[in-house]
Amino acid sequence: MSADGGAVAGPDGLLRCPWGLSAEDYVAYHDEEWGRPVHGDDALFERLSLEAFQSGLSWLTILRRREGFRAAFAGFAIAGLAEFGPEDEHRLLADTGIIRNRLKVQATIANAKTLAGWAPGELDGLIWSYAPDPAGRPAPRTLADVPAVTPESTALAKELKRRGVRFVGPTTAYALMQACGLVDDHLADCHAR
Repeated sequence: MSADGGAVAGPDGLLRCPWGLSAEDYVAYHDEEWGRPVHGDDALFERLSLEAFQSGLSWLTILRRREGFRAAFAGFAIAGLAEFGPEDEHRLLADTGIIRNRLKVQATIANAKTLAGWAPGELDGLIWSYAPDPAGRPAPRTLADVPAVTPESTALAKELKRRGVRFVGPTTAYALMQACGLVDDHLADCHAR
């Protein structure tokens, strides 16, 4: 990491956010996925669920188990996951390919059941309605300039909770906003910006 927390040159000479070079698994995620716009109810539900599972852990732990999560949770298809019952919960809690946290597993299934009652595109529309105006946010120069929570993420978390979505707080909502491109928190000198 650079001494000031700014962008760092990788082995290929490209400047990246320092975390994007902290582990080999992060390079492709940083360069090709993080901060890129994600749309679609199922795709956003997957990201929301994975961000909830990440709470208290490193994102690298989740990233390395993402395929296991997808296999265990029916590809995060809301309609399919909403059909999960107690036997599925027991199966998930025994699955070593995921994080076996009972509260997070239960919340993911409960959230699918809640979201299955929403209109198609409603989750996408709701989440993206909280995207701040990019013109009003200067590009962060260092990691110290990247917030963990914003007024928009606080409002998004509050609205999701009000509508029955569990295990989402302002920090999780902001991580979702970063990962799904609602905000661009790649550092100003980062090639992915």
